[in-house]
Amino acid sequence: MNRKPTFSTLVVWFYATLNLLPMLWMFMSSLKTNAEIAKSPLGLPTTFDFSVFAEAWEMGGLGTYAINSAIVTFTATTITLTVSSMAGFALSKLNFRGRGVVMGIFTLGLLLPIQAYFIAQNELFELVYLKDTRWALIVPYTAMGIPLAVWLLKSYIDSLPKEIFESARVDGASDLAVYRLLMVPIIRPALVTVGIFSVLSSWNEFLLALLYVQDDALKTIPTGLLAFSSKYVTDYQMLFAALSMVTLPMIVLYVVFNRQIVTGLTQGSVKG
Repeated sequence: MNRKPTFSTLVVWFYATLNLLPMLWMFMSSLKTNAEIAKSPLGLPTTFDFSVFAEAWEMGGLGTYAINSAIVTFTATTITLTVSSMAGFALSKLNFRGRGVVMGIFTLGLLLPIQAYFIAQNELFELVYLKDTRWALIVPYTAMGIPLAVWLLKSYIDSLPKEIFESARVDGASDLAVYRLLMVPIIRPALVTVGIFSVLSSWNEFLLALLYVQDDALKTIPTGLLAFSSKYVTDYQMLFAALSMVTLPMIVLYVVFNRQIVTGLTQGSVKG
């Protein structure tokens, strides 16, 4: 029996379409010449020459920028997952003095915008000679990702039956063994959710990458795309082609892990 779509379903489809249209327009624009883009921004391309993507990749040196982005993103995400999973486990299942204060500090990290501490962070990086290195991006990306990650993982772990952990301790397992052998496999959906958020945030971040890294050999993709723009002219066809290529991996990543992301976000809303 076919069910008619509800109003909420129609709203979701409408919202999804609004988000899809700019990406479709970006891809179509990459197949048009600069003259066609200027003359008919919303029109369809007259030809479909996909060699523009190879040309944009080579002309913009995207290979080097992609490698830098991958290194920074992978390192920041790995550290974020390790630290936040340990912190979430400790805050949820271990009793220690000052637990509420620690959680409050992590919550404060969710509320403070980067502009509130950017000047101090910049001076600190100057002092310890981190600027113009990959660590100048890895450190703040990790620090910005951990508060949300801890909050999500703690909520997820809170929803798990406490009997699982109590039985492991009765069997003589240490806290580290409980964390490594029991908790990490159970919270895999939440770890995937946190990992995707961290990857998206690190891969797309522009401001810090622009200010902290000036060496062309260390630039990430967001700042590397500036190569297609100069003071007087912008090669829009090459820019749109490059944007399409660097956006596609993130879309594929989200689609592949969509089920785990939904599970990771909704599981913590139900107490076990």
